[in-house]
Amino acid sequence: MSLTNAPVLETDRLILRGPEKADAEAVITFLMDETRAAGFGGYTNRSDSWRWFALNVGHWHWHGYGYFTIEDKATGKPAGISGIWNPDGWPEPEVGWVVFDGFEGKGIAYEAASRARQWAYEDLGFTTLTSNIVPGNTRSIRLAERMGAVYERTYDNPNMGEDLLYRHPGPEALV
Repeated sequence: MSLTNAPVLETDRLILRGPEKADAEAVITFLMDETRAAGFGGYTNRSDSWRWFALNVGHWHWHGYGYFTIEDKATGKPAGISGIWNPDGWPEPEVGWVVFDGFEGKGIAYEAASRARQWAYEDLGFTTLTSNIVPGNTRSIRLAERMGAVYERTYDNPNMGEDLLYRHPGPEALV
């Protein structure tokens, strides 16, 4: 059962749905992996990782959007998270993505982030979105550019330090 009011979105291979208690372990495992979570803001202990999971649930209730759990239709397993993120201190809403270990290199992040962006434009009425990427995260930069986003500026992210802000094309450009 979802912990939020998130809609269920689908693509050919994926289900994007609200976080469930059963998803916590996959998210915590990701967040505690120093290498894999480096570009996302990982944690060194389980309790802080758990708090981030709960933060995402609260983000959904506060804003009406947040990170979906990406469920792989073929396996039923959580494959990552993607959605719209805008906690206090963010310059504006961003579309973000993370793919869990074993699901990389399959186009899942692109598919999920594109669907989340479409939902934000069509259902939430957003007219612009960004992706905030730590310098050196070349995989995320390539994905943002593949989605049509262009580098706009560097800024100081209150949680991540120096961040690169990539601007996504608006809904009118995606038709």
